[in-house]
Amino acid sequence: MTNPAHAGRMLFLNIPVADLERSKAFFAKLAFGFDPKFTDETAACMLVGEQAFVMLLSREKFAEFAKLPMADPTTPTLALYCFSVSSRDEVDAVSAAALAAGGSEADGPEDYGFMYSRSFFDLDGHGWQVMWMDPAAEQGPEAFSASTQDTENPA
Repeated sequence: MTNPAHAGRMLFLNIPVADLERSKAFFAKLAFGFDPKFTDETAACMLVGEQAFVMLLSREKFAEFAKLPMADPTTPTLALYCFSVSSRDEVDAVSAAALAAGGSEADGPEDYGFMYSRSFFDLDGHGWQVMWMDPAAEQGPEAFSASTQDTENPA
């Protein structure tokens, strides 16, 4: 990274959902948990990472925050939400859980060797991508090239 991460910053992504309880049940089947301190009958704070959260908001609650009209997530794409998991197998497991819970497949597997992903739409039509990236690729091109040369040309 060219700029260091900002210590103490947290990410809260707010998305509207038609039925909060149904959405919570969907994401619970994908192994997401919720912070009860920030969850009530109008909102649920879904834990994504140590400093990253998705606020599932009833449409009414979302409208209180939004300054523009609410978009229909099933029409033109405004955003895609991507989260990482720890293995290729977990990508497939989370994607299978999303489909079993009522989501729909957005894209088949995408395999770039160092990165593997699948995409699905949640119950409200929001697009999600679950991905795994080889830890060596996160170190930059030189480290990734060295690690793949070691596996491709063992001594």
